[in-house]
Amino acid sequence: MKNRLKKFDYGLIIAILSLSIFGTIMVYSSSYTLSTLQYDNGYHFFIRQLIFLVLGIFVFIVMSFISLKTLGKLSPILIFISIVLLILVLIPGVGLVRNEAQRWLGFGPFIFQPSEIVKVFMIIYFSYIYAKKQPYIGEFKKAVLPPLVILAIIFFLILEQPDFGTATHILLICSLIVFFSGVRLHHIVLLASIGFGGVIFLALSQPYRLERLTSFLNTFDDPAGDGYQLINSYISIATGGLTGNGLGNGVQKLGYLPEAHTDFIMAVIIEELGLIAVIFVIGSYLFILYRGIKIAQEVDSMYLRLLALGVTFQITIQAVFNLGAMSGLLPITGIPLPFISYGGTSLVFTLLSAGILVNVSGRRPDREIKL
Repeated sequence: MKNRLKKFDYGLIIAILSLSIFGTIMVYSSSYTLSTLQYDNGYHFFIRQLIFLVLGIFVFIVMSFISLKTLGKLSPILIFISIVLLILVLIPGVGLVRNEAQRWLGFGPFIFQPSEIVKVFMIIYFSYIYAKKQPYIGEFKKAVLPPLVILAIIFFLILEQPDFGTATHILLICSLIVFFSGVRLHHIVLLASIGFGGVIFLALSQPYRLERLTSFLNTFDDPAGDGYQLINSYISIATGGLTGNGLGNGVQKLGYLPEAHTDFIMAVIIEELGLIAVIFVIGSYLFILYRGIKIAQEVDSMYLRLLALGVTFQITIQAVFNLGAMSGLLPITGIPLPFISYGGTSLVFTLLSAGILVNVSGRRPDREIKL
């Protein structure tokens, strides 16, 4: 235990916890007005996020010390749980509908988004399975294909919610795990062609998806409709300057910018804290990316390597999706900014996956885990 504590990447831990604490502060700042109007309590969203932060840190610590070998062996059960949860979400009267999407389950006051849980479970499953298949990784039907069937099932269940952004996010993470597992190049080219073509087809097959894809390209064509959210995000960004207008002094969060404390929280951060905050946030994600890849390079086990890469790309790809949408460089997908956006399930399970990455860092150099 002491030896592992010495090996932990404490720079990575500081970056993760700093983003999480900073995010909680910004949830308070960005949601105070909305909390007051909806709940007559300006601290409503802040208190909930603070509770989830404490729970998330607890889970983060637990996952930093848990047996990753046992976790891998349990991964088929985790996938079964994932499929059950996603099916329950789609059952009328069971899954909860918000903003015309059926993505949540609720038990009394406790509401969670299963797709955020599934995201982590798929990383564990793919890392374990493809590490276990290393002796025959070149055989497409025996090694490569079976886990992809599971991925397809998960992808289409999430797509039915509908949640194209999260489905694509999971597809990208799992694809990268497959790539780094040592699959043959011609298999990768084949799968990439099918995957890319399939995503493009699905993106264009539904009018609302096509609308999202085109609206960010023609934002000012419909300023009161599809372009409204992005235009108000632009206004927040434009007024931030170097140091911002001061914490709590943002204007766009006062009913102008929808989802100010969730998907578009970065716009509020820029407006209130300026370029300095941008450097801190993006710099932290880049540091996590750097340390995650470094940790993956330093461990000897393929399973641990794939776990580290999977978690690293989960965090950084999600950040790219969110920041790209907020700045108008990518379509709006509804994906939260990791560690920062309001959302209990996202925060807790992102910290859970980050705990796995820290766990892997404590095993450098590591003996090969026998699967």
